[in-house]
Amino acid sequence: MSQLPPAMSTALEDSRVLLFGAIRGALPDYTIRLLDGAGALTVAGELYQGRDETYGVLDTIEGVEEDMGDNSPTLNIGLIPASDTALAALIDPAIQGSEIQIMVGVVSMVTGQPVAVPYQMFVGELDVPTISWAGNDRRLEYRVNSVGERFFQIEEGRRLSSAFHQSVWPGEKGLDYCTDVEITLAWGQAVDNSVVYTRSNLPGYAETFNRT
Repeated sequence: MSQLPPAMSTALEDSRVLLFGAIRGALPDYTIRLLDGAGALTVAGELYQGRDETYGVLDTIEGVEEDMGDNSPTLNIGLIPASDTALAALIDPAIQGSEIQIMVGVVSMVTGQPVAVPYQMFVGELDVPTISWAGNDRRLEYRVNSVGERFFQIEEGRRLSSAFHQSVWPGEKGLDYCTDVEITLAWGQAVDNSVVYTRSNLPGYAETFNRT
């Protein structure tokens, strides 16, 4: 981990090291800050606790690793909701896509506070929740996708037109007067290059251009 802050690298070389893991979840109307154990720590000016009175506690973090490949990395976080209300809020479709940060840090044996800004191991988005029930146990597991998952989104339906452009950026009329956009004909189609084609002969066009 060459990206570790110097103070954290030095602390890890000590004979006794007190590590902590933390997650930060930016929900639409609330920010969850949880530690992987009991207690409380102030990290970058924000309070992280072992138990969030509203939503519960962090149970597990699985799948954190550093590698390279052709797949977008994912991991799973397990939560124990504080109540049925918390569970219902955590599986609300409105929070899908909320940003999740996974961090690891070192606590100073002297001050009881982090020795440096924690190392950020993963940044992703909440994806699919799964609820598991046992006799006296209720757990919520969330799959978290890397932000790189957005590179795999299908762009079907996108058009180089003013209507679609304004559906994404309302009121932005940069394509209202865009003319002379090149039309690419399918490869292998027989075309008489000596003829002047009009776009009125093609669906949705009414301009003239020369095929040369």
